[in-house]
Amino acid sequence: MEHSKIEIARLFSNGNFESVFPYLSESVEWNVIGENVFKGKTNVIKSCEQTSKYFNSVETVFKTNDIIESGNKVIIRGTGEFFRDGKRLNLISACDVYEFNENNVLQKILSYCIPSNE
Repeated sequence: MEHSKIEIARLFSNGNFESVFPYLSESVEWNVIGENVFKGKTNVIKSCEQTSKYFNSVETVFKTNDIIESGNKVIIRGTGEFFRDGKRLNLISACDVYEFNENNVLQKILSYCIPSNE
């Protein structure tokens, strides 16, 4: 099934990484600002798999506040809350910027993930 740019971005931002793997270019770059830069499809997939392991070990609650599409870019702003045994472990305010080519294939992802004390 073909997904739109917004659908692809929303899937990735909400941790549904496997659904996005077919839409990653071989030279995709994922820059988690201030933490890591993953270059190439294989490295991005490995990072997604590691992140998924964490997501599967906790209860996750993702909320999307804004989605903006402009040309070949999609921006998603939201939050992620992580719980274990009913206790909140942390709250992350996030903004992901996705850059696509003309075939709806992801070329670049920028992720800003800021821990919050709310």
